[in-house]
Amino acid sequence: MLKKLCKTYTDLCDEDINKLEQLEKFLPTIADLIMADVFIDCLTRDTNVAVVVSEAKPLNLQSMYKQPVVGQLALRENEPAVLRTLQIGMKTRDLKAITQENKLVKQNVLPIKNDFNKVIAVLIMEQDVTVDVNHHNNMEILSETAEKLAQTLLNLRDGEKENSITYYLDDAMLIFGENGIATYANPVAEMLYKKLGYIDEIVGMKFENLVLDGTNFLKVIQGNGAGVGEIEIGKLSLQVKYAVTRSRENTVGVIMLIKDITDVKEKEKELILKCVAIREIHHRVKNNLQTIASLLRLQSRRIENEQAKKLFQESICRILSIAVTHEVLARNGVDDVDIKTILCRIEKSTVSYCIEANKNIMVEILGDSFMVNSDKATSIALVVNELLQNSLQHGFCNQNDGHIEVIIQKGIMYSNISVIDNGQGFDVEKIGKESLGLNIVKGIVKDKLGGTTKIESSYQGTKIVFDFEN
Repeated sequence: MLKKLCKTYTDLCDEDINKLEQLEKFLPTIADLIMADVFIDCLTRDTNVAVVVSEAKPLNLQSMYKQPVVGQLALRENEPAVLRTLQIGMKTRDLKAITQENKLVKQNVLPIKNDFNKVIAVLIMEQDVTVDVNHHNNMEILSETAEKLAQTLLNLRDGEKENSITYYLDDAMLIFGENGIATYANPVAEMLYKKLGYIDEIVGMKFENLVLDGTNFLKVIQGNGAGVGEIEIGKLSLQVKYAVTRSRENTVGVIMLIKDITDVKEKEKELILKCVAIREIHHRVKNNLQTIASLLRLQSRRIENEQAKKLFQESICRILSIAVTHEVLARNGVDDVDIKTILCRIEKSTVSYCIEANKNIMVEILGDSFMVNSDKATSIALVVNELLQNSLQHGFCNQNDGHIEVIIQKGIMYSNISVIDNGQGFDVEKIGKESLGLNIVKGIVKDKLGGTTKIESSYQGTKIVFDFEN
């Protein structure tokens, strides 16, 4: 069928058509490997139209097609990725297309070239646009393997080992015949098995002597390959993948791909150790800050001057607001924290420490949750702590009931936080210049957060808004 379609719709020579026929035999293997519908399309004599000359459906995943599409046309307005790659020879990733059955899909398209580096067809891998993220990422990774595999299978049939792309692959590849005997191993595979202590030539060995994860050859064939698995042998961490090659429903053999992921695993271990170290550092900083706050609290109890005692309390609140950030960072083990989580903890510590026993002041944290880095979180915590202290200590001097809202708004370039109370208010021009707390707020917002502060106050209450760069 492929040859007939190529003769009817294209100007491909017999040698190019033979190349495509060789690849067609292994199309089911590629479909199984990437778990997607796979096609070979050729450019027709009309430069805006391609023709489907071959197709394969994955055995372990339901196809998106109800009917065969071999012989049908692919139009530029429906499948731009196919025509683009056919004409410029570059791979195309994740471009939407409309299938012959009027379904919306994403296409990964790879060029198929002849010995003269001329594009003679394309290999198309299609994915449902509603597919889950994990399968999408898996297809992205495996499509690279499919490209290498397609070129490999073309070159291996020519018997020119040095021209095979597997000769230069970073991954080990072994090919086994239907009898389970290794018929091909690329140089990476040979080096890998030498590391594992193999002395004999691995080509010609049985699958049972070369398998590394205990998989049975018959089980691989019956299961049409297996998912990606990870194993550890000695100091090596390896990722193993199998694909069954078939020709007209008959088993041809098995391809085993082995990727050395030792460096990746080592970096993962280093990252885990660094996360543990970071958590420990934040934990110790938090403990030290709480110790300082405790010492100040003990010292304040010996002070009889109420104004001095009040200043001690303000300093203790500031220290505890910084400690809250380090406490959250100690639990997460990363440098980014949820700002809403931080402010909820600030609210609890500030209210419990600053509010008078006979007052009924409700504080609410509202708005968006998003991540900020530790430096920014510490500065925001200090600012909100100051604003809450000011509201609690000065805004409700003459009233026992009140309400404070802290509203977080995520923006594109700048985000902002509003602290709004229904207290007695103050004269912004007069008190704003004299208040240490407000001066601290303005200084941190300007110098540390790169933002601005706006203050509105009247007898009905006070609203202070500050913004910061995302």
